[in-house]
Amino acid sequence: MTKINIQYYKTKIGELILGSFDGSLCLLDFRYRKMRQTVDNRIKNGLSAEFVEQSDETLEKTRKQLNEYLNGERREFDLPILMVGTDFQKKVWYALMKVSYGTISTYLKLAKDINNEKAVRAVASANGANSIGLIIPCHRIIGSNGKLVGYGGGLPVKKRLLNLERSNLSLKLKKS
Repeated sequence: MTKINIQYYKTKIGELILGSFDGSLCLLDFRYRKMRQTVDNRIKNGLSAEFVEQSDETLEKTRKQLNEYLNGERREFDLPILMVGTDFQKKVWYALMKVSYGTISTYLKLAKDINNEKAVRAVASANGANSIGLIIPCHRIIGSNGKLVGYGGGLPVKKRLLNLERSNLSLKLKKS
């Protein structure tokens, strides 16, 4: 049986589930989000594998980089990732990865970024299906009206992450 190594990891933004497959991170998500079962099943089916609770080098590196990010010491992750989803979802996730640290975008802008302006709802849905949070920064997407909308970890966590990134950017600017 092929396996996805998973671990539960408590952080200051909540308990996460981390998963690696064949040396790549395929899961970094909130353990108690609404779509947990749907996301887990998509990954298991997409990789024809089962979850096995055990650590490995990829998960150790992920925990280290997560801590650095949450402590404001890291802006970009340096981990091999494996996206498991439809071609459309992957297109949206690649576009998400271009939204820089400390900045925000909207679902409409993301739809335009993938040359599919009419697909705002589908883009929002793909955003919500993201299983590699923080690295694929879906927390940086807000509604066109400027309001915080939808986040697997809840809106208070989304706000905390955006504030963390903004404050680290302004600290870096003041130091230079």
